[in-house]
Amino acid sequence: MAKQPPGFPGQNNKYVNDFTKALASEVRILLAEVGKLRDERRQLQYEIAELMAVKSKHGAGGEYSPDWRPKIEAPPSDVPPPPPPPAIEDEPTQARPGWRVVHKRPERKAIKAKQPAPPPAPAPAPMPEAPRPELPAWSQWRPNPLLAPTPLSAPASPAPPPGLFGPPTPPPK
Repeated sequence: MAKQPPGFPGQNNKYVNDFTKALASEVRILLAEVGKLRDERRQLQYEIAELMAVKSKHGAGGEYSPDWRPKIEAPPSDVPPPPPPPAIEDEPTQARPGWRVVHKRPERKAIKAKQPAPPPAPAPAPMPEAPRPELPAWSQWRPNPLLAPTPLSAPASPAPPPGLFGPPTPPPK
C-alpha cells in the first residue's frame, strides 16, 4: 500500500501547490502596492515640510520679514497731518444684548360677512369596549397557516463574482 502524502485527506497536493503559488503572487503584488503608497506618503510629507519651512521664513518674524523695507519719508508739510484717533475710554461701551423682545401682534377682528361658518366639531371617540373573557389573550395568538404570505419569485441572480484573487486559473496540463 502506498503512503499518502501529507495534507488534507483525499486532496491532491498539486492543487495545494497551485493555490500557494497564486496566493504568493497576489501577496507580492499587494506588498509592492503598499511599498509604493508608503513612498508616495513620505514624498508628500517631505513636500509639506518644505512648504511649511518657506511659510515660516516669509511670515512675521521670519528670515524674510517685511521689516527690512526702508521707511517712507513724510510727505511735504503742505498737507495737514491726519486727525488723531479718538481717545479710548476707560469704560467700554455696552454691547446690545442678543436677546430681543418680540411683541405679540394684536388679534385682528374677523369680518363676519365674508367668513364662512366654522365646521361643527367632530364627535368624541367612543370609549373602547372592555375585553370579552371568551377571547384568547394576544400572547396566545397563532397565525393562520392558510393566510401565510408566499415569497415573490426573485429574478435570476447574476453570475457570482470572480474569486477573492481574481478568476480561477485553469489546472496545469
